[in-house]
Order: sequence, then structure tokens, then C-alpha cells
Amino acid sequence: MELAYYSDYAVRLVNSEEPGRNKDTLTSVEAIRELFGGSSQAARRATDSDVTRFRSVRARLRAVFEAADGGDETLAVDLLNSLLMEFPVSPQISGHDDRDDEGNPLWHMHLADHPSNATSGYAAIAAMGLAFHLTEHGVDRLGLCEAAPCRNAYLDTSTNRSRRYCSDRCATRANVAAYRARKRLETDRSASTGRAAETAQRTIANGER
Repeated sequence: MELAYYSDYAVRLVNSEEPGRNKDTLTSVEAIRELFGGSSQAARRATDSDVTRFRSVRARLRAVFEAADGGDETLAVDLLNSLLMEFPVSPQISGHDDRDDEGNPLWHMHLADHPSNATSGYAAIAAMGLAFHLTEHGVDRLGLCEAAPCRNAYLDTSTNRSRRYCSDRCATRANVAAYRARKRLETDRSASTGRAAETAQRTIANGER
């Protein structure tokens, strides 16, 4: 499993809450296990106490995205470094059962489950994955959706660094809203021009009397 894969852990956790819509799906142990994918040992160790701890880590990860989205690279890095120091990773070389054409193991770096609790394990994986993405692709690749009120986190993997929305759905909604706003503006301008023309005509008519 490549380290880049783990950056999605951070995105999944941050997006378990949508503050603009007053929605929060991180309310149970089952929700935590879904974030893991349900297959890791750390997920099976999740307890009710982890819900509060996960929410705390979530707020700190969102702060990283907010700093990056706001253009404050230093703050984004400082916030992420504090998570890395608090939740160190346990890297391992792993091959699982994957083999190449000659039957040799396909070795890769893997982040092992943290031995203490589910929160520590998830936070270590999410922070390390996000750190890898940040250093590999740049701080400006961390963004928050511009389609109000969404503000979901995303990782920009576009070739020209042009991503602005977390999903195609939000992009479509934003484009429709922008189109409607332009049409309203055009209508208002047309109406204003019409009123101005009527006023001018009345003025001319009154002057000719």
C-alpha cells in the first residue's frame, strides 16, 4: 500500500462533518470503523471513548486544510507537524500476498496499526498520509470546496492545479448558481436600462411642451 493512499484517511475524517449544513456522521463506534474501512485491528479496538477523541483530531486536521486553503503554508505545516509529533507512525515493509510475474513479493511501505487505541492509529495514518501528499505535491494541493455551504476537504490531483470543488456534484451546483446569478444580473441591468430610457423620454417630452 503506497503512502499516498493514506492521505485519503485525513479527507474522510474531515468530511465526516459538514459545519455549514450542521451535519456530523461521526456519532458512533460503527462510524469510526467505517472510516477505517473495517478491516484493520485498530478499527476493531474502537470504543465509545474514541468518538470524542476522533472529533478532536478531526478539528485539527480541518485546521490544516483551512490554513492551506487560506494560503498560510507555514501555519498548515506547523499544525500538521504537531499531529505528527503527537501521533508517530510505525512504518513496516509489507508484501501481503502480492507477487510479480516471476513470483517475487511486491514489497512496499505500510503504516502499521498503532498499539494503543483506534484514535492514535487513525491519527498517525491520516497525518502521515497528508504530510506525504503535502511534501510531494505542495501545500496548495490541499483545498476546501468553494461551493457554499459545503466546505468539504479535498486533495487536488489535477494537472494544472485547478480544482476548486470536492466533487462533480458541487461543481455542477456552483456552476448552475453562477449561471443563474449572471442571468439575474443581466435582467436587472436590462430593466435598469429600460427605466432609464423611459425617464429620458419623459424628460424630453416634458421639455417640448
